[in-house]
Amino acid sequence: MQGMSALPQLTRQQLWTLITLTMVWGWNWPIMKLGITNFPPLSFRSLSMLVGLPLLGLALRVLKVPFAIPRAFWRELFVLAFFNMLIWHVMVILALPMLSSGRAAILGYTMPIFSAVWGVMWFQAPLKARAWGGVAAAALGVLLLLWNELSRFAGQPVGVLMVLFAAATWAYGTQRLRHTPMPVPTLTIAFWMTTLTTVMMTTLAICFEQDRWHMPQESTLWAIAYNAVGVFAFAQAAWLTLARSLPPVASTLSVMFIPVLGVFTGAWWLGEVLHWQDWAAVALMVVAIASVLWPAKQPD
Repeated sequence: MQGMSALPQLTRQQLWTLITLTMVWGWNWPIMKLGITNFPPLSFRSLSMLVGLPLLGLALRVLKVPFAIPRAFWRELFVLAFFNMLIWHVMVILALPMLSSGRAAILGYTMPIFSAVWGVMWFQAPLKARAWGGVAAAALGVLLLLWNELSRFAGQPVGVLMVLFAAATWAYGTQRLRHTPMPVPTLTIAFWMTTLTTVMMTTLAICFEQDRWHMPQESTLWAIAYNAVGVFAFAQAAWLTLARSLPPVASTLSVMFIPVLGVFTGAWWLGEVLHWQDWAAVALMVVAIASVLWPAKQPD
């Protein structure tokens, strides 16, 4: 089995999955921001899941992936859903109205830094110097992208803390998924984690937002459709597959271009001004990705 300290060799399928995943998730930050502008955030997320879940189930049926999970692993499934999906989706969607979409993406993708630390502390997964260099480059890139937003964040400490907490728990969930003993396909785990999260998110929406329900505007409906198909029918399952098949530091740092895409997409759609720090951060994210995905020199 490939250890955390080893450098990965991506297959062609993994590479294209990673590229598509980066594009789908990167574009989704401003799309989510637009989607919740005139609609309750928990309800927006719940509707996206309710539409996307049957599509994910259909994909399992077409691919002939089994749905069954042995009863002995139900508790493990709940823990994985809690850390990988529930906290992330609740915290981020509630914090997004307080933050710009691009910078919320930056905060969310501090996850690889947390993941590297949790791996060393809790899962006995030491990193090589090259991987630590990637973590450092990613951290510096995040700080540069936040450079022009610190004054705004000073007035939104709750939103900042919510997204950082979500990133930290998602990082732990990624590590736990990597080490899970569940003897079932990753797509099966993804389907049932999404099912559990959908039930819990819908319950929260009913309890706290029912009095604000109304017919979504056209822009909200398009955002729900994008999240249903792009995020919950594809990206979430694709990410979990990569996270389980690649070393955690590789799977996490390899998606570090998502916040960069989020910042630039937000600037294009929402008119945010870019600064030199944004461009420098792009170069650092490329370094972070290359540090874990560039093939290592084979010993003679």
